[in-house]
Amino acid sequence: MQQRNPRTRFDFTQASLYNAANHLDRGISVHRKDSLVTGSRELDLTGLQVLQERPPLFAPGESLFWDDPYISQQMLAAHIDALSDAVSRRAPIIDREVAWMVVALRLQAGDAVLDLGCGPGLYAERFAQHRLTVTGIDASGRALAYARDRAGKHNLDIAYVNQDYLTLDIEDRFPAVVLVNGDFCALSPLQRAQLLANIHRALVPGGGFALDVLTAAHGRHYTISNQWYVTDRGFWRGRKHLVLEQGFEYPEANVSLNQYVVVELDGSVIVYRNWFQHYTPKTIAKELEQNGFSIEYVGGNLRGDAYTVESEWIGIVAQKPPLMPVQHSLPR
Repeated sequence: MQQRNPRTRFDFTQASLYNAANHLDRGISVHRKDSLVTGSRELDLTGLQVLQERPPLFAPGESLFWDDPYISQQMLAAHIDALSDAVSRRAPIIDREVAWMVVALRLQAGDAVLDLGCGPGLYAERFAQHRLTVTGIDASGRALAYARDRAGKHNLDIAYVNQDYLTLDIEDRFPAVVLVNGDFCALSPLQRAQLLANIHRALVPGGGFALDVLTAAHGRHYTISNQWYVTDRGFWRGRKHLVLEQGFEYPEANVSLNQYVVVELDGSVIVYRNWFQHYTPKTIAKELEQNGFSIEYVGGNLRGDAYTVESEWIGIVAQKPPLMPVQHSLPR
């Protein structure tokens, strides 16, 4: 990580984006400062000093990340890189997760599945291959264009919608909703409550909700250290720029932040923030139950592996209460 060539830095930045990279103005939020250059053409170091301070929890920013012409191209390339786990999981892992969720959610051919934060459709395609009717929602127009093209070429029954899932307004339509890659952890408490209300409303009575969330063990591996580099081309820009990387911890809230301050040659500055809410099995179960769900499964991932204290992930299957209680068993 101490090397400074552009390719190494590009890879590192992608890895730091892992888990919050599929949604709009959530884990990656954007804060703008017009310029660090004053009217006298002096560098405004006071501005940089302010940016070194720990920001308030889940500080909001502008929604200009996912459709940025350059960054969205970099993000899509990272998503579909078959040899990398930097943004999306590799194909064999996705195959296992989808197969497990189809059983855990008790899905039958023709059932409707809602894939939130679907990105370029890596999970949606596999659900469709299980003969399910899939709707994918994502904020990135570029990722959805790629996903629609693939669905058309492979004759897959998938409807892709360019929408912020915090604005979802669907009622009693889906037997299953999925939210993967830790999207949930990038949201503020108010956003999470809004999203859970949206999901609860979209599910039919007795419908299932599968998601995965991060643990503190993940934070120990992925929270960045404070460092900087200059590159001619990287993840954030296709031209020369300076990046100041900062990691912040919020132990009182079990939250960490990866912050990237990008400085251009003209002194203009933009700040990207990648938030991570860390959970334990008890805290995620409590949050889901407080929002009207019952818990059917808690494990170390969405492949059926057991949770341990070293697990970086927690996989959960929850349920919107049915009209009449029904007993089910989950796959092991």
